[in-house]
Amino acid sequence: MEYDVAVIGCGPAGLTAALYAGRYGMKTVIFESVPSQLSTVHFIENYPGFEGSGYELLEKMKEQALRYAEHVFESVVDVKKEGSFFVLKTDYSEYRAKSVIFATGGRHRELGVEGEKEFLGRGVSYCATCDGNFFRGKKVLVIGGGNTAVTDAVYLKEIGCDVTLVHRRDELRADKALQEELFRRKIPVIWNCKVVRIEGTNRVERVVLHDRVKDEDFIVEADGVFIAVGMRPQTELAAGLGVERDHMGYIKVDKKQRTNVPGVFAAGDCCDNPLKQVVTACGDGAVAANSAFEFVKNV
Repeated sequence: MEYDVAVIGCGPAGLTAALYAGRYGMKTVIFESVPSQLSTVHFIENYPGFEGSGYELLEKMKEQALRYAEHVFESVVDVKKEGSFFVLKTDYSEYRAKSVIFATGGRHRELGVEGEKEFLGRGVSYCATCDGNFFRGKKVLVIGGGNTAVTDAVYLKEIGCDVTLVHRRDELRADKALQEELFRRKIPVIWNCKVVRIEGTNRVERVVLHDRVKDEDFIVEADGVFIAVGMRPQTELAAGLGVERDHMGYIKVDKKQRTNVPGVFAAGDCCDNPLKQVVTACGDGAVAANSAFEFVKNV
């Protein structure tokens, strides 16, 4: 099982890379182990030519890309260089490729507070579109102040939740258009507060917050807590190959999506790009595929 390029990750960056690589005539394999974060996005309206759910967009991308690439539902657990090939080991098999594109994205960042892990799946969630339906008519808190947090709050309000946003600063980081949607729906915001701990018996019942201005704790009753405080890049696999990362764990790439390891490229949210959006992830994937093509033809 030898390929010209192996793409690790089946989100928008990986699928675009696979599409372009296959159309360049390269023998391409793409590995999918966990669903892309895009599949959990309720509604997208800033991707050119498309409006709808993230899942719908992802399925369209996948249908197109898999005309040109072999799709493997296996998790890559190790990558190493052997001669002119990279050897990718999964739980079931072993694959060889002349080049590798990491499009591994990220995972939800945790708050790291007492009760967060204990109540995961029992009131604590990192995915509003996955779990929101369980909280219709109930009181929920959304923690965060960026695009994801505000989008989650708006979505939860739309499906019938009694939602409040909690942010540790006095202004939101979300795009202006999203903030306008939040305030138009009269979703309350608790400003300048951070979560101290999440409490309950069998399920979440309340959240202890700390007011950073008054320097005091107080309790908010809640049935659910949706945490949206950012993503942590999944780059440990690349680091094991000697790929350089920055202090946040993001893969360092140049303008051609090349890493410091020849034949290894990266695209999407696992990279140190300034804008984590679907459209930029697709751009990264296209550039990475082009660079992989240039590399392989000169090997």
